[in-house]
Amino acid sequence: MTVSQPKSLLTETHYVYTSLRSAFMVTTTPQEPVYVIGAGPGGLAVAATLRARGVRAVVLEKSDAVGTSWRGHYDRLHLHTTRRLSALPGMRIPRSYGRWVARADLVRYLEAYTEKHDLDVVTGVEVHRIERAEDGTGGWVLHATGGRRLTGRAVVVATGFNHTPSLPRWPGLGTYEGELVHAREYRNPAPYAGKDVLVVGIGNTGAEIAADLAEGGAARVRIAVRTAPHILRRTTAGWPAQRSGILVRRLPTALVDLLGRALTRFATPDLSAYGLPRPTTGLATRAREGAIAVQDVGLVAAIRAGKVEVVAAVEDLDGREVVLTDGTRIAPDAVIAATGYRRALEPLVGHLDVLDPRGRPLVRGARSPRHAPGLYFTGFTNPISGMLRELALDAERIARRIARTRRKQGPKP
Repeated sequence: MTVSQPKSLLTETHYVYTSLRSAFMVTTTPQEPVYVIGAGPGGLAVAATLRARGVRAVVLEKSDAVGTSWRGHYDRLHLHTTRRLSALPGMRIPRSYGRWVARADLVRYLEAYTEKHDLDVVTGVEVHRIERAEDGTGGWVLHATGGRRLTGRAVVVATGFNHTPSLPRWPGLGTYEGELVHAREYRNPAPYAGKDVLVVGIGNTGAEIAADLAEGGAARVRIAVRTAPHILRRTTAGWPAQRSGILVRRLPTALVDLLGRALTRFATPDLSAYGLPRPTTGLATRAREGAIAVQDVGLVAAIRAGKVEVVAAVEDLDGREVVLTDGTRIAPDAVIAATGYRRALEPLVGHLDVLDPRGRPLVRGARSPRHAPGLYFTGFTNPISGMLRELALDAERIARRIARTRRKQGPKP
């Protein structure tokens, strides 16, 4: 028995895929699929490229729709990468979406992409653990929702870079009496009109939320900064920063650091007088550590206009007060923690010895861990060349490798 393809129904905002019940109770068959975990851009791209090569792929998604992570982002969000360099394999992003695609338009694109490629997406199924099959076939066993046990010849993990919201272990966090939310819960500035708001973290999310609040009527906006970021214009004289990232991505780190220093001095105002000095660590060095440059979509202007104040990092929380590393105590009406995410891969594959000490896959793309052939990861880096572009390239490479491996192994008797 094989897994049948669910049919999709178009609702007002997204596709809802029919669940598979009895068909999920499968064992090893000559038609074992490749399982793709996660129906975000990375997972959908892998499924489409596998299908184009005649390889059957089933996408398993724990939520009720494709692109769930993008559905939950804040309203203002637009891609920081260009439309042309953000499309997935086999389908362009519509020109009508503009150069910088809005969050809602990207969701519509993912829905249309799923429909065009007739992808086998099964929603409402969460995979809890992946194990090697014990029958000597070299396949994989997935333990999923409801005690399901699924077997496949290969598995692609595409659960996303922004999987689980992360909060620092601030002293006093458990007893803090003020309003504190993670940036994942922020949608727009309306609930914060007239309020004193502290944004913690100056990555791309924190920077854009701070600018959004300043423009949206918050009475006071402060942004807590631990390490000064590199800030780049999204485009300079029509040239997008992403293209520069593509050009330099394979150059030596020291050279990119040097070029980045020159670029930021030319393209970005010095904000030292506002409490935000230029970073001391190079652009590429920071990127290799996992901190990519902030693309300015309003923060610089807001800081220079006095609409966003830069303050020291958060040290701890005390009652209704936030204590900063310089000893300052403030009592904002609300705190929005733009403090990043965890990949949260440990329950899924931590026992397979395929993660580094920070919980990231040891290898990605078309490379499988040496001791775990047939297990692939995509979407767990945040490259300066653009995540969606790299996801598309990864998908092509993974599909080629899986298809080639299948040809070498030949059909099962």
